[in-house]
Amino acid sequence: MAQTKPRARDLDIPFDGTPGRFNAITDVAGVEVGLVTLISGEGKLITGKGPVRTGVTAILPRGKDSNDQVFAAWFTLNGNGEMTGTTWVEESGFLEGPVMITNTHSVGTVRDAVIAWQLNHYALKVHRLPMD
Repeated sequence: MAQTKPRARDLDIPFDGTPGRFNAITDVAGVEVGLVTLISGEGKLITGKGPVRTGVTAILPRGKDSNDQVFAAWFTLNGNGEMTGTTWVEESGFLEGPVMITNTHSVGTVRDAVIAWQLNHYALKVHRLPMD
């Protein structure tokens, strides 16, 4: 899609730094972004059949071939939406997987799919706590 609204820099709003080639998150070395949009069916909604209008965006801070943690924090801008995983980010200061963006009703499905993907994609290290 073509950009139809002017960007802040186009309006001479000053920001520190210089944007990358595309002025996008993907300008950051190592970051990978992927998305899927599902559009299927037409007409009246029939539960379990459709029509379907949904999707998901994945942001992998170190790319899909790395399972390394990144420093992280979180902030709620307006209080809406599901923020699965923020307790661990708050307690540890780390993000241990991709950031996933989807609609509220798909949060659980996306969370489960990410866990399955990580288990299949990485040789996950199991953290064991010493037993007393």
